[in-house]
Parts: sequence; structure tokens; C-alpha cells
Amino acid sequence: MNFFRGVMGGQAAGPQPSGAETIQKLCDRVASSTLLEDRRDAVRALKSLSKKYRMEVGTQAMEHLINILQTDRSDSEILGYALDTLYNLICNDEEEEQDESEDAVTPIPASGKHKNVSMPDEAMQKQSDDLGAQFTEQFIQDPEHITLILSLLEEFDFHVRWPGVKLLTALLKNQGVQVQGIILVSPMGVSRLMDLLADSREVIRNDGLLLLQQLTKSNAAIQKIVAFESAFERLLDIITEEGSSDGGIVVEDCLLLLLNLLKNNSSNQNFFKEGSYIQRMKPWFEVGDDNSGWSAQKVTNLHLMLQLVRVMVSPVNSPGASASCQKSMYQCGLLQQLCTILMATGVPADILTETINTVSEVIRGSQVNQDYFASVNAPSNPPRPAIVVLLMSMVNERQPFVLRCAVLYCFQCFLYKNQKGQGEIVATLLPSTIDANSISAGQLLCGGLFSADSLSNWCASVALAHALQDNLTQKEQLLRVQLATSLGKPPVSLLQQCTNILSQGSKVQTRVGLLMLLCTWINNCPIAVTHFLHNQENVPFLTAQISENLGEDERLVQGLCALLLGICIFYNDNSLENYTKDKLKQLIEKRIGKENFVEKLGFITKHELYSRAAQKPQPVFLSPEQMLFDHEFTKLVKELEGVITKAVHKSSEDEKKEEDVKKTLEQHDNIVMQYKDLIREQDTQIQELKEQVATMTSQSEQMQTTVTQQLSQIQQHKDQYNIIKLKLGKDSQSQANSQADSQVNGLQTEELSQLREDLEKLRQQHTLLQAQLSDKDALINTLRSETAEGSAASDNTEMLKELDALRSQVHSQATEIDQMKTERQELLRKAEAASSEAVSSSDGSLDAAKMAEVESRLAAQTSETERLKEESKSLSKSRVDLDQQLAAATSTAAILQTEKAQLQTEVQESKKEQDDLLMLLADQDQKIHSLKQKLKALGEPVDDEDDLDARDQTDDDEEDDDEDED
Repeated sequence: MNFFRGVMGGQAAGPQPSGAETIQKLCDRVASSTLLEDRRDAVRALKSLSKKYRMEVGTQAMEHLINILQTDRSDSEILGYALDTLYNLICNDEEEEQDESEDAVTPIPASGKHKNVSMPDEAMQKQSDDLGAQFTEQFIQDPEHITLILSLLEEFDFHVRWPGVKLLTALLKNQGVQVQGIILVSPMGVSRLMDLLADSREVIRNDGLLLLQQLTKSNAAIQKIVAFESAFERLLDIITEEGSSDGGIVVEDCLLLLLNLLKNNSSNQNFFKEGSYIQRMKPWFEVGDDNSGWSAQKVTNLHLMLQLVRVMVSPVNSPGASASCQKSMYQCGLLQQLCTILMATGVPADILTETINTVSEVIRGSQVNQDYFASVNAPSNPPRPAIVVLLMSMVNERQPFVLRCAVLYCFQCFLYKNQKGQGEIVATLLPSTIDANSISAGQLLCGGLFSADSLSNWCASVALAHALQDNLTQKEQLLRVQLATSLGKPPVSLLQQCTNILSQGSKVQTRVGLLMLLCTWINNCPIAVTHFLHNQENVPFLTAQISENLGEDERLVQGLCALLLGICIFYNDNSLENYTKDKLKQLIEKRIGKENFVEKLGFITKHELYSRAAQKPQPVFLSPEQMLFDHEFTKLVKELEGVITKAVHKSSEDEKKEEDVKKTLEQHDNIVMQYKDLIREQDTQIQELKEQVATMTSQSEQMQTTVTQQLSQIQQHKDQYNIIKLKLGKDSQSQANSQADSQVNGLQTEELSQLREDLEKLRQQHTLLQAQLSDKDALINTLRSETAEGSAASDNTEMLKELDALRSQVHSQATEIDQMKTERQELLRKAEAASSEAVSSSDGSLDAAKMAEVESRLAAQTSETERLKEESKSLSKSRVDLDQQLAAATSTAAILQTEKAQLQTEVQESKKEQDDLLMLLADQDQKIHSLKQKLKALGEPVDDEDDLDARDQTDDDEEDDDEDED
């Protein structure tokens, strides 16, 4: 009591002051003392009284304590006392307060140790919680107070930093949303808190983990900031340092924080995957051979690690994100490690269950992972597939309930969007693939389907239904399955056996499972509907179940029976005369009533367990009795309820109209598809023709350029020819005048006139060649336009060949023209030489020799001209032939197009006729088989098909023998 004497002024006698008065004087001392030591002693005293007199200290001293935090930043000791006092006022955890008071570094006066250590009752706990919330709300009224605490966390002093962490954690527990908002807008607020993970003192680091857990709860923005502050790297390093799954409570805190950061946060999940942190999770699941003696902490840690894997591949995530994580887990070997735990011995039951659930979601919807899981074998002798081992646990009633649910979920995930796996499961039930020496998945499912345990019946029914989900081929294959019920009796189909068990009145859970299986089986499968309706007892059984007034437990069965009957109406192909759509509707209207039928159908969705099963794919049930609905089946009910209701209320006329509309739409669709195909083909042909036209256009341009050049050369030759002609005329005139009197004979004049005529003929021939070249140019243009407009792609190659031939002819003609040009030049040169020699020389014999040479040259030129005329005629004929071939090819293409359309129409009609014949043959075979069964039941002898075939063969042989004898 010496301390109180000092506070009260040293009075040793008289009445002692009350707690409120003492607290009031301590607050005055904190507010008015100028010495730091006095204020420190007063705050220490308030701290010691803050637990026993929580209400009084909180109402009177909070403002003074906040002022101490603002003004006395230089003294770490008084800051620590103030933070501890505020923490005692705000914290509601009595046990935590007691532990922290015992572990406190600073000693507390004797007067401050009085506290109620007994467990508080509910009223006291509620009062304490109310006080904590009240003081927290008072503290955070000013956001600067939170900013002040964040700034104090930068102090490295243990007495300041640790109480600050605890105080902020308590504030987040009491008013998490408000405090999160203040920290989020505070500059560098989250970064300061992340620095706590790097503190070398484990106490501060561990409490920093608890602070970050509270900070990241249900706040995606803060979760993203924490993740981008390298939280994943730091947390994984801490987990590795602490021993991974063998670590202590610190590993658990790190895993809880990781779960907060990743759960329902796609951005952080993507960052975690892209940062290659999934690969760092693999060492967590390296379990040794000796799995005995697992500590409780190790079980907890491994359980959280498995949950962390499930968060990354949860079905609620986006399909793309889950698929990417599933791929990474397979590539890094994490899936293989989980399967090793799955098949290991000595693993605790809860860890084994959670591992099965984790493997389920890792393989769900991933074909590669599903294929790998199908190849996993259990370490047994002989080795058995993991799927078979798990199914053995599922149908074993001695196994724990949660384990059986986990196995069912694993089987469902294995078959989810896995048609290959569905086919393998159904194949184990078919007669041709059954192996008598080994236990298969199909045998286990059939055993569970017909066992005495209702839970096994339900699980096997749901598992088999998932093997048929959205797979029409397997639904039809399962119709072939035959079961031997007992010795001496013929085998029955699996479909018939399911309906037989239904009619025997077994437990509700068993009947619900079988009805779900039947609804999934015959849904969208007219052949299965026909098989179901072929049994004369099924429809009366369903109508009797629906029409009865039964108790609450039977309402669900009635609703499922109504759903099954509705599927038989909606997917009925009217192949059975007694159970067509119209007759089934009339039966419902007479026996049940349409309104009553729809009401019974609505019992399914109104059931309390329906909405629970529709929430998520994993079957989570509190007790075996609650296992009534499957998640995928709830989707089926949601799809079918409306269409069945409409189908029941529709009349036959409306159905006929709808069928007519459907047929019309199908015809229109077929026509549209045919036109689309035709348009695609035409587009391809047009593209090819465009390419050919482009090639021909370029070639034609080149030829046009060549022709133009040749025309210019011809024009030049014409000009040169006119000049030479004028020169020759002048020379001949002068020669005639000079030699008129002295001419010995008229041979030279006649030869010159003949030369002029020959030259004139040569000019005409050049003109004719020019006209022929113009005709060839027009022919090329005509061929190019016809090629662009033509529709017969098969004649393009011939046209190209003809164009090549024309091109070669033009080239040869150009060569010939060049030769003619050179020869004409030589002729003119020699003519000029001859005329000059005639003037200057009087030797008659020399003139005669020159003229003879000129005549021979003219004769050669004349023959060359005749040859060119013949070639131009042949080119004209070839052009006419090309025109005729193009016209014939066009008509042939049109005829072939018409024949193709007719053949396509005939093929479609023949396919439809074949389908109709196959359906009629199937119905006839079914009717014959049913009549044989009835005759056998009546005791009449019936010949089997093999006997009939043998008899027919014998009759044929006898007839052949008779014919040979004749």
C-alpha cells in the first residue's frame, strides 16, 4: 500500500479511497505532471488497475493514454505501459490476458494482480465483449489513432513494438471492417505491418502473423496488397524453416494466413501460380514409410496444407484458372505425391479423407490428371487399381461415413467430363469384358447397388449415374448388361433389376438412389425409354406411387416417380403402341390428374436437402440419413421440371404442330447446310479461278506488251519501206531518162517494174500480218474475259495450254518478222546497188546476173509470205476450236452441277429410309422377343433363332439335293 500512500499524500489513517477515486487522481497526475518519471509511474499504476477496474480506467484514462502516445514518443518505457493499458481495455480474451500478464517483462505492483481467474459465465463474457467493442469504437472514432499505432510499430524497441502489435490485433478482432478501412487508406500502412514478418524476434514475428490473419479476413484489396508485398515468399520460407508439416503452431499460423490470401481471390491465386509457388508445396507431402505416431500438430498442419491445395483447384474458381493449376500440379509431381499418401498405410483417417477430397478436385475435369489417376495402382499383391480399392471402401459399411463420402466425391470427379473413363467403367459390366479372376469397378458398383446397406445402395446408384452423365453411347451400352439373380432363373437386365428392387418397397434412401439412377439413365435416350416402358409393370407402378397419399418421407419418392414418368413422356419416340405420348398423358389425366402430377413433381425442389446439395459438387452430409440428393442430379431436375410440365399440359395437336415446326426447321437447317457447303465449294472454286485469272492477266499483259513492241517495229519497217520506195522510184526514173536513147534492150526496165510489184506485195503482206496480230490480241482479251466469267474449273488447264501454244506461235512469228526485216534490208541494199551499177556500167551480162539474184530473193520472200498466210489461217481455226471447247466445257459443268445436287438429294433420302428401316427392324425384333418370352412363360415350345437358322439351312440343302436329282 506504499504506492497508494504516495498517491494520497501519505495519509496512513482514515478511510481508504475507492478505485474510481484512485483512477481519477492517477489520470490527473498523468495530465498535470511535468516530470516524465511521475507520468511513467502513474501510467504504470493505471496499467495495473486496468483489468480489475476496466470500466473506470477506460472511461477516464483513454484520452490521457492517447496523449501520452502522442507526446512522449522519446520514452519507450512509458509508451509500452500506455499500449499495454489500452490493450487490457480493448482485449476480450480473458485467458490471453492472463497468459500475457504472467509472461510480461515489466513487473506489475501487487495491487494490480487482483483478477478473477475463474471461468466467466455467459453474462460476464457478454459484458466483457460489450466493453471491448465500446472502447474499440471510442478509440477508432478518430482515424489518426490507428495511424499513430502504425507509426509506433516502426519503433524497434521490444517494449513498444510488441504491445503495439497486440493492440492492433485486438482492435481488428473487435471492429475488423472499420480498422481495415483505416489501414487501407493509411500511407504505407500495410507495408509497415509486413515488416513484422522480417523481425528477428520470434514473439513479434509470430504475433505479426496473427495480426495479418485478422487484417486479411474478407478484404480482397488488402489481400492483394499483402500478396504483392512478397507475403508468399516470406511465408513459405518460414514454413520451411519451421520444419514444414512437422513444425509447430507457427506453421499453422502461416498456413491460415495463406488460406486468407488465396481463398476466393482469383488475382492472388494467379499470382501464386505464376510465381511457381505451387512447386514449393510438393515437399510438404513427402511422407515417410513409418506413418505411426503422428502428432496432433502435424495432423493439423497437413490438413491445412491439403486445404491450401484445394483452394487452388476449387470448383468455384474459374475453369481456366483451375485447369492451369491442375496442369502445374501434375507437371511438378504434386499429384503423384498426393496419390502416394492416398495409397500409403498408417495414415490417420482424417488426413486420408482430406487427401481423397484433395485428389478429387485436382483431377476434376482435367483429362491428363484423370488418365494418370486411372493408372495408379495400390501396393498390394496382386496390384489393384486405386479406383477399385477406393470403391471397395465406399461399399463397405464398416468404413467411416466421411471416408465413404470422400470416395464417392473422388469417383464423381474422376468421371466428370471424362467420356473415356465413363466408357472404361461401363465396359467392366459388359459380358465380353468381365474377368472372373479379378474384382472390377463394375462388379463393386453392382454389389453395392443390390446390398442390404441402404447407404451403399445410394452411393453405388449415384456413382453409376455419373458413369452415364451426358454420355448417350454408354447409356445404350448399359442396356446390354445382364444379371444372374439366382440359380435356375434366366438373367435379367440391369434396368429391369433396378425396377424390381423399387417395386419391393425398400428403404427411402435406396429408392431415391435408384430413381436418380433411372432418371439419369433414360434422360435424352429414347432407346432406354423404350426398354423401360417395354416392361408392362413399370408404368402401373409409377402411377400407383404418384396417386397415393403418403407421409412426408414418401413425398420425395413420389416426386422422383413423377419425374421418371415425365421423362418417359418427353423422350418417347412412340415406338410402343400401348405407351405413346398421348396414351401416357391420358393415363396421367385419368389416374392422377395433371395438377396433382405437377404438384408431386414440385416436391423435389421443395425438399430441404435439395438446396443444400445444389450448392457445391462435394457431398457434405451430417449423417447418412441426409444423403438423398446428388449435385449433378439437382441440375438435371432444374432442366427437366419446366419442360416436363409443359409436355404434360400440351395437347396432341400442339405436339403435332411443334413436330411439324421442328421438321420444317430441320429441313431448313439441312437446306441451309447444303447451301453453306455449296457456297464453301464455290468460294474455293472462285478463289482458285481468281488466282488463275490473275496469272493469265499478268501473262496477257506481257503478251500485250510484246505485241505493242512488234506493232511499233512494223510501223518503223513501213516507214523505212516507203522511204526506200521513193528512192527506188527516183532512181528508176533518172535511169530511164538517161538510157532512153542508148538502151540496148527493155529487160532492165521490166525487171525493175517486177521488183516494184514484188515490193508492193510485200507491203500488203506486212499489212495482213498486222491485221492478224490485231486479231490475236482480240482473241487473247476474249479468252481472258471468258476465263473470268467461266464456271468450269476443269477446262482451265486446257485453256492454259492453248494460251501457251498461242504465245509460242506469236514468238515464232516475231522471229519470222525479224528474219523478213533483215532480208528486206539486204534486198533494198542490193536493189540500190543494182540500180547504181545499171547507171554506171554498160555491161549487159553483169546486169543480168544482178537481176537474177534479185529475182531469187523475191521468190524466197514470196514463199515465206505464203507460209505466213497458211499459219494465220491455222491460228483462226484454232481460235474457233477454242471457242467451241469453252462452250462445251461450260455446258458440261452445268450438267455435272445439276447431277451432283440430284445425287446429294438421293443420298439424304436413302439415309432417312435406312434409319427408318433400322428402327422398324429393332422394334420388330423386340416384339418377337417379347412374344417368345410370353410363349415360354405359357409353356409353349419356341424355337430359338439358332434352331431356325439350322432348320432353314437343312431345308435349303434338301431342296438343292432334289434339284440335283431332277
